[in-house]
Amino acid sequence: MATNHQVIASSILSLQSKAYPNSKIRNRTKPISLSLSDAHTTVQKEDIVIVGAGIAGLATAVCLQRLGVRSLVLEQAESLRTGGTSLTLFKNGWKALDAIGVGDELRTQFLEIEGILMKTDEGRELRSFSFKEEDSSQEVRPVERRVLLQTLADQLPPDAVKFASKLAKIEKAGAGETMLELDDGTQLSAKILIGCDGIRSSVAKWMGFPEPKYAGHCAFRGLAFYPSGQPLEPRVTYMYGRGVRAGYVPVSATKVYWFLCYNSPSPGEKITDPSQLKKQALDLLRNWPSSILDMIDLTPDDTIIRSPLEDRWLWPAITPPPSRGSVVLAGDAWHPMTPNLGQGGCCALEDAIVLVKNLSAALKSGQESVEEALELYGRQRWIRVFPLTIRANFVGALLQWDNPAICSIRNNLVVPKLVRMGPMLEHTNFACERL
Repeated sequence: MATNHQVIASSILSLQSKAYPNSKIRNRTKPISLSLSDAHTTVQKEDIVIVGAGIAGLATAVCLQRLGVRSLVLEQAESLRTGGTSLTLFKNGWKALDAIGVGDELRTQFLEIEGILMKTDEGRELRSFSFKEEDSSQEVRPVERRVLLQTLADQLPPDAVKFASKLAKIEKAGAGETMLELDDGTQLSAKILIGCDGIRSSVAKWMGFPEPKYAGHCAFRGLAFYPSGQPLEPRVTYMYGRGVRAGYVPVSATKVYWFLCYNSPSPGEKITDPSQLKKQALDLLRNWPSSILDMIDLTPDDTIIRSPLEDRWLWPAITPPPSRGSVVLAGDAWHPMTPNLGQGGCCALEDAIVLVKNLSAALKSGQESVEEALELYGRQRWIRVFPLTIRANFVGALLQWDNPAICSIRNNLVVPKLVRMGPMLEHTNFACERL
């Protein structure tokens, strides 16, 4: 009896043979001569092309691979991201990783976080919560971004990711195909194009999406390294000042992720010099508890970054839908959000699963076209990501108060007596079934 994976694979071949009756179809075909402008230009023909080897792109490729469907991932960088910091995944993110098939492999490498501690910028404790007491099913673990990306990439065939492949041009062709041209002149034809190329997405720009908007504050992030072992309890610590907030969470036995957000009327100039970044971060936290200051000093140069916080609100009937024909967006390329709820990475993983399930259902049933499946994905995910984007923005705005009187109310009334963690975790109740 054929497995579901075999049925899907055979359905794809059937779909391909109908679209191209006179050609021999393979999962990765050799380049053929086909161009909108030059009949002698070599064009590489692909079934599914994913732009971007970030979380959304690699997760989507792995989901497709799990169902026996190959894809080509185009990444403009020379390699997978090796620097950077970490991201914290809540239970919806871990359920998604379990559905993809890499959850257990990652769990063994990172600490489970037990709760949250909230403090003032002077170190006075305001409130604490236990995740398990609020929700016995909750699971919170930070993950190093580079490890997550490498783990996902390791699930793919060696030729699945093509590096140094910056997208230069997109245009529609006949038979529902999309033509792509890279910076080096390489041309590809894709039956399905999935844009996972991040907050500055070329695919989103081609589809008519506006640029993300600046949220009014910037963030420093770093990954401190303790050679002899970090001394912290397994919990997230938040500290609130006036127009500045900071926090940290232990990632592993020797690493601690830290961040600080500060109000700024503009994003400012891009700074890449690590010594300058550290100096600016320390200046912002002058007179704060030594624990966070020590973390900044212990941060390797390649793991400290500064970036403006931006998002895009997906207003119905105003913002374009995430799919146009056989082109679709996922992750930050579609719905960049501020990190105040810890849901950017989680939602990217969810996107991958929902998108691939819709595609596989369309291919298996033969009743629903790929375009209809992509439209359904957009409707399903919009209900999820639009409210989260707005909520994350509002939470950030509230936490960035700089008025002394309002900050006093926050520290003496709102956080100690009014904040409830249960409702703040409801958005993590998203179930993912294995593919």
